[in-house]
Amino acid sequence: MSHSNSTSAIIVAFAANLGIALTKTGAAVWTGSGSLLAEAIHSVADCGNQVLLFIGMKRSARTATQQHPMGYGREAYIWSMMVAITLFSVGGLFSIHEGWLRYHEPQAVENAGIALTILAIAVVLEGFSLRAALGAMESERGDRKIWQWFKETQSSELMVVIGEDLAALLGLVIAAAMLGLTMVTGNSLYDAIGSMLIGALLIVVAILIGREVHSLLLGEADAQIRDAVHRYLEKQSCVTRVLNIWAISHGSQVMVAVKAEMPPNLSVGEAVELINGMEKQIKTDHRRINWVFFEIDNSD
Repeated sequence: MSHSNSTSAIIVAFAANLGIALTKTGAAVWTGSGSLLAEAIHSVADCGNQVLLFIGMKRSARTATQQHPMGYGREAYIWSMMVAITLFSVGGLFSIHEGWLRYHEPQAVENAGIALTILAIAVVLEGFSLRAALGAMESERGDRKIWQWFKETQSSELMVVIGEDLAALLGLVIAAAMLGLTMVTGNSLYDAIGSMLIGALLIVVAILIGREVHSLLLGEADAQIRDAVHRYLEKQSCVTRVLNIWAISHGSQVMVAVKAEMPPNLSVGEAVELINGMEKQIKTDHRRINWVFFEIDNSD
């Protein structure tokens, strides 16, 4: 995933959420709707999240140092985890708290028709943001389904943006449905329940994102690259047997470690030359691979 695509997705999401947040906040104050207030809180949190993602992406691109010889690629995951925590606490828990208060102390919802109009506009803006994020995703998704991509991607910032946008659209549907029930029945408790449902939705999304980012932080294997390198090595006449391969993601880059058996009659110079050639080809075939460590052995 290129940084340019991720940057575009983040900027579009920030612009859309900023406009939505301002609109929802004004409408929530005007109408007194708890569901709309929950959605406004969600959008404000999303704006802050996009700022955190952008900072993380820029910091992860810093040049490697002696203290951090493999660079700062995984720092993007740290900031993505911060976003998941923010989505959980600020977005989810606060929305549930607000809904709970309104459930026990009902407040009348005024101008619900205006609120529904605001929600419809927000749906269009969120849809525009999601479309931009999905377009950025297509360059790396290939023929994988979206859920499979979500489980396997190393682009934590794009995963977060798409997760937020999907949650936002579902949240808007919930808010519209509950406001509609409030208008039909005259019972503002539906609006309070809508706020709590939106909060629960945000918590679920935050947990899903947090779990995937946690896996990336620990050092997740890239199965596609691992299998591709394995197939390449098996075709090389100088490789007697491939014993093991590790392909570990490090931000947008990958570290590959190979343990393979080579003919025993090779001289040290010949083995070095062959290994250098294979390492160069592996890096050429897979641009994300930045490090290749090749060990000659004859046992697993």
